[in-house]
Amino acid sequence: MTVAIRDFEPGDEVAFRRLNEEWIRANFALEEKDVEILGNPNGSILDRGGFVFMAKDDEEPVGCCALLRMADGGFELGKMAVSPAAQGRGIARSLLEACVTKARSLGARRLYLETNSKLVPALRLYESFGFTRLADDAGPPSPYARSNLRMEFRL
Repeated sequence: MTVAIRDFEPGDEVAFRRLNEEWIRANFALEEKDVEILGNPNGSILDRGGFVFMAKDDEEPVGCCALLRMADGGFELGKMAVSPAAQGRGIARSLLEACVTKARSLGARRLYLETNSKLVPALRLYESFGFTRLADDAGPPSPYARSNLRMEFRL
């Protein structure tokens, strides 16, 4: 079966929340900012000029990723998740490619992300794509206690 990447549609809220809660709870604790974003992706992402992409295998949501608009005209890459059963199929790379294409089409100059050093497969993906690590003090404080690494991709 082929996985299709598409824009967020009404009704995707439940899958977006489920996919993200699954990986967060497996590795960390759900935090206040997670609850805010996952509880209202329309108000916290889409209505603020951001975007969400969904990966679907047939009609089953198997992944997602968000672009959150930043004040400097760039986007923060966030809430990337791929269900464990669908991992290893290049879905995260396809989601990342969709985000880069969208950000470039809007004239953004960079993508920014926060992650954790224990998420080794994610780090490998980001670095293979061209993301570079930033200094610990680069940018504002993170709203996430789990965030111990910041990265950037110049478009």
